[in-house]
Amino acid sequence: MELRHLRYFTAVAEELHFGRAAARLHIQQPPLSRQILLLEEELGFPLFERSRRRVELTPAGKSLLGGARQVFDALDVAVHDARSASEGQSGRLVVAYPSSLAYSGLTELLRSFRTRFPSIALTLRELPPGDQIDGLKAGSLDVGFVRTSS
Repeated sequence: MELRHLRYFTAVAEELHFGRAAARLHIQQPPLSRQILLLEEELGFPLFERSRRRVELTPAGKSLLGGARQVFDALDVAVHDARSASEGQSGRLVVAYPSSLAYSGLTELLRSFRTRFPSIALTLRELPPGDQIDGLKAGSLDVGFVRTSS
């Protein structure tokens, strides 16, 4: 089953009218009817009771409509999450710091980061500079902070 077939089915199920569903989908009514018939053939059972005056969902159609709405809700969430990740608004960041920076300006910096990017999971690791370099090279760390001698 293709996602578009599920969209077509959902439109007809919500409109309970092939003509209005076709207009909503910006397609012609005969191809929509044909796609619904093909979907019903693929599934092996009718989704609609059709008469000249009305269209009604069968019990199987009602069940599929509930599941289809869940699929589209999950798809919306997945697209939103992917968009957030592509914009750097979500994900994971592993930050290392030496113990000597634990009570310095690093705390305020990280607090500000969490406020600005609340959907990014921030993992903190207290590590000496040598271990930070190894972690950065290995890819187990994203950022390392060290104290310079001045």
